[in-house]
Amino acid sequence: MTTIKDTLTDVVKTAMKARELEKVKVLRSVQAVIKQIEIDRQITLDDAGVLDILQKQTKQRQESLAIFAANGREDLAQKEQFEIDVISQFLPQPMSEAEIANLVAAEIAEQGATSMQQMGAVMNALKVKTAGRADPALISKLVKATLA
Repeated sequence: MTTIKDTLTDVVKTAMKARELEKVKVLRSVQAVIKQIEIDRQITLDDAGVLDILQKQTKQRQESLAIFAANGREDLAQKEQFEIDVISQFLPQPMSEAEIANLVAAEIAEQGATSMQQMGAVMNALKVKTAGRADPALISKLVKATLA
């Protein structure tokens, strides 16, 4: 079974052969972050750990994109969008808000949660079920709205 790291390496090789230098640069920067974390923590990251890093890298670039767009720096905004697109190909398909809302309702019903005191247990269960496919802030908002 191929891991996300293996797929990342394969895509870098393919991009190098095709002389897609900007794509190679983005992917190598992601590989460097992964390698740095593995060295710092003295571990080998599994797919979940790599997925977490990819999400953080995407989120950083989305924040930069918003800042550049707000300040009229279209050139830099386009560069950030390109990097987001390159990294996003390794992320699982995100869930729609309706799918997340259904999952939240099902989890609350399953646990019999009725108050905000049980939000932590609901969030922990949903975090596992939506790993990498849903924004935790959106999940939290939906859980709060349902339990309030």
